[in-house]
Amino acid sequence: MPLDYAISAFLTLFVVVDPVGLTPTFLGVTDGLPPGARRLVAVRASIIAGAILAGTAIIGDWLLATLQISLAAFRIAGGLLLFSIASEMVFGVRIRREGEAAEQAVEEHVRNVAAFPLAIPLMAGPGAITATVLLAGHAHGDWLLLASLLIVVLLVAGCCLAAFLFAERIGGLLGLTGNIVLSRLLGVLLAALAVQYVVDGVRTILGGS
Repeated sequence: MPLDYAISAFLTLFVVVDPVGLTPTFLGVTDGLPPGARRLVAVRASIIAGAILAGTAIIGDWLLATLQISLAAFRIAGGLLLFSIASEMVFGVRIRREGEAAEQAVEEHVRNVAAFPLAIPLMAGPGAITATVLLAGHAHGDWLLLASLLIVVLLVAGCCLAAFLFAERIGGLLGLTGNIVLSRLLGVLLAALAVQYVVDGVRTILGGS
């Protein structure tokens, strides 16, 4: 069902990208910028990340076929990668890493923080790209499902934009404890999704052997 696929895709990408969890990083890399410049960074980062993930959704299935990688094998590999990201979220490693990336970007005076580190690798990082390829593979060339995936990518990018535009309010509302708890909960959910990817891949391989 397209609706079931769209809901699953949205939840997966939303958890992997974690727009709310990125708000502290956004505030860090845009610290000292005037409100207009901060809004411009938010818009550009969302557009860049959305374009990367949309391109991945379109060519992901073709790329697997070209490299002669079965979807089952990619599900297992992608599930393991997503599980590692989920474990970092649960134990707080990802938050510290994102903070270090933000500090490094400010210290080096990166000219375009919208592209790095916001769009790449925080928003459209390995986890999000892997999840998008897996979701594109689930579509099995069905253009209706692929169109749904593209809409989901746009929605997630829009969620990131909204989170960045209201970053100060969200950060103040959740507080440090709220951000930590939310990251842990999203990490557990992502871990469950990652395990399901691995189970599906193993089941496909065993069923085909």
